[in-house]
Amino acid sequence: MDDKPFKSNEHITASEVFLIDESGENIGKVSLEEALNRAHEAELDLVEVNPKANPPVAKLVNLGQFKYEREKKLHKQKVLQKKVETKVVKLTFRISPHDRDVRLGLAEKFLSKNDKVKVEMFLRGRERQHFDRARELMMEFINALKSKPELVIEEDQPLTKAPSGFSIILANKK
Repeated sequence: MDDKPFKSNEHITASEVFLIDESGENIGKVSLEEALNRAHEAELDLVEVNPKANPPVAKLVNLGQFKYEREKKLHKQKVLQKKVETKVVKLTFRISPHDRDVRLGLAEKFLSKNDKVKVEMFLRGRERQHFDRARELMMEFINALKSKPELVIEEDQPLTKAPSGFSIILANKK
């Protein structure tokens, strides 16, 4: 689960370390030999927790327990992280008012769950000659969504014109 394993004990290359003991108390700047001696006396491991600091920060811990707790913490963060999905709502040029309202309800439901919504309108055949009317229909749909008081709609990706129609990605910023 961890990309980079921690350097521990004799694998630490710095000549001096900033030492933290097992109770979390700052010991201060000590030589690597002294830190290793303290770890050996306490029957613990010396683990480099912040190699980028100057001098590197090392802590006296039980290495197995330290790795277990770190893995557990990373797993908990991963579980709590909300994955934002992009849901697709497809419209057509000749959509009936009822179907439009159904799609509006779906988009509203997705946005209220904080998912992003990609609204697509495909144009077929001679419908492609009426891009202006298709754009108006898209804007009516978007404005109907924006008029909902419980939603604060923001365009994640602006209205883009493709050869076969239009698409836009919306997100709820509430």
